[in-house]
Amino acid sequence: MSTEASVTSEGASTPESTPGGHAKKGMAALMLGALGVVFGDIGTSPLYSVQSVFNVDHNAVVANESDIYGVISWMFWALTIIVTIKYVLFVLRADNDGEGGIMALAALVRQGVPKGGKRWGIVMILGVIGASLFFGDSVITPAISVMSAIEGLETVHEGLTEYVVPIGAIVITALFFIQQKGTDAVGKFFGPVMIVWFVTLAALGVNQIVRDPEIFRALLPTYAGSFVIGHPFIAFVAAGSIVLCVTGAEALYADMGHFGRAPITRAWFVLVFPALILNYMGQGSLILSDPKNISNPFFLLAPEWAKLPLVILATAATVIASQAVISGAFSVARQAERSGYLPRMTVRHTGEEEEGQIYIPGVNWVLFIGVMTLLLAFRSSEKLAVAYGLAVTGTFLMTTTLFLVYAQSTLKWPKWRLVILGFFLYLFEGIFFTANVAKLFHGGWLPVVIACGIGLSMLTWQKGRDIVARRRHDIEGPLDDFVRSARCGDLREVPGTAVFLHPDRTTTPLAMRENANFNHVIHENVFIVTTKSANVPHIAPEETVVLDHLGNDYDRITHLTLRYGFQDDQDVPAALRIAADQGVDIDPDTAYYFVSEIGLIDAGRPGMSKLRKLLFMAMSHNAAVPADYFRLPKERTVMMGAQILL
Repeated sequence: MSTEASVTSEGASTPESTPGGHAKKGMAALMLGALGVVFGDIGTSPLYSVQSVFNVDHNAVVANESDIYGVISWMFWALTIIVTIKYVLFVLRADNDGEGGIMALAALVRQGVPKGGKRWGIVMILGVIGASLFFGDSVITPAISVMSAIEGLETVHEGLTEYVVPIGAIVITALFFIQQKGTDAVGKFFGPVMIVWFVTLAALGVNQIVRDPEIFRALLPTYAGSFVIGHPFIAFVAAGSIVLCVTGAEALYADMGHFGRAPITRAWFVLVFPALILNYMGQGSLILSDPKNISNPFFLLAPEWAKLPLVILATAATVIASQAVISGAFSVARQAERSGYLPRMTVRHTGEEEEGQIYIPGVNWVLFIGVMTLLLAFRSSEKLAVAYGLAVTGTFLMTTTLFLVYAQSTLKWPKWRLVILGFFLYLFEGIFFTANVAKLFHGGWLPVVIACGIGLSMLTWQKGRDIVARRRHDIEGPLDDFVRSARCGDLREVPGTAVFLHPDRTTTPLAMRENANFNHVIHENVFIVTTKSANVPHIAPEETVVLDHLGNDYDRITHLTLRYGFQDDQDVPAALRIAADQGVDIDPDTAYYFVSEIGLIDAGRPGMSKLRKLLFMAMSHNAAVPADYFRLPKERTVMMGAQILL
């Protein structure tokens, strides 16, 4: 029988940090960074949301007092209920050790529901669907945001129209190239720009509101209700565009791990929310003064002399809007990988103080190709707006469902509270989602196709991993049997330390068995290392290593489990140094590392369709190299293994 014990560190010290794993940093600096990364998407919605409402379906929404007041009222209450109440006040509190995003929420919810039950399995499916829709949104947002800003050149001079797409392509390319600098550097650079942007939004709105203070009446919910009741069909059509004012709300949650809940919450209430409301009211007042202003109400709020500077500022702001979803996509992809739904990816930490600040080259360049394809295919924000919204509202519904399950199972909310919050959220988000489903055959199919492709890939990877794990188990044989025979057989003992990376404790590493079979040797000291991802973002160093002597303290064959959060780097040599500091007899800097290499062959065996097998094999082939992923020294890393038939 094996014995296990956690290896604890005496006198180990770690940087002082907040509960979410963030090193302490000034609140003002974090708020500035959050403004530069988190709020770009929702902060640039005024560029196109009001314009889209009054130009949708051949001007079905009329530029008269009742419709204008109804639209502005609906926008205000959508921002209040979906963003302020749902995300800022409730969902941001459902942090998984400081991390946010729908995959982190799904992992958190799983901790509170009975394992193996119906809800336990459904929870991660909802997480996969929500994550897939978020990726679909991540492809459209940069294209529509940047195009809507640069199209402001048309209000400066009609002859500049032909330069909109080329300038957009240059801006998008530059954005994706600077991602490797990291969200910390990007946030510090973009933060001041966003302060100027939100102040400008508020100033433009106030400048128009003082001419018609009556627009404040639009904040009453009765105007939104009258609009829906008086013109239900028109209101339904308008809902598909009104939802654009809350796009980017999910990025607040997905990006929480970069800056923390408190800075995001404070920035929202102090600057972002007031600026958005003032600007929307200003645009409504401007259209009410002259219906012709529906052509581009945002830029027409500005005096003539300010239009070109506003275009430049708006372009900078939309670059930041794109940054919000890109950094969110990095976080969600990392969480999906650690949850077993994506293959190993090369991840670079870009922040010295914030552990959640990461850059994933593979995700970055896939998004870049998708965004550029959309920009060159649609060539205008008006056409892109038709395809926008379905992925956003679908993600909203998934997040709402998961949060309500979390509130019921973990927070133990009473039923009346669940019913009240669920009613208002499902009412608003359900209307928005249904209105966008109506656009499915007019461009709305695009994010759905993207989401379906990503969702299929995630579920295929998870299923393929399970199949490979079962078939590896048959090939490898029990570890305990191998250990008992290893020191008693014909194997020659050679000096040195060998570290075998292996996914579990029960079976023999393929590389270890192959080394014994072909070379007939075993190293003097053998460590079998298993890395485990926990359902929390970060594991404290003193809790990283679990030691197991495999039933014999003296045969020098030891199993180590290295525990990581889904936001931690799985740096094996670094973890082994922690083990050495805590008393384990190992020197990671002289050890040889053996990695089991699995060759996949499609042999027509049952378990997955041929198409999914090909997809799984392609994903496996493009996974990060183990030596890079686990930070192994390449000059002391050996790859050995066998083939698995699928």
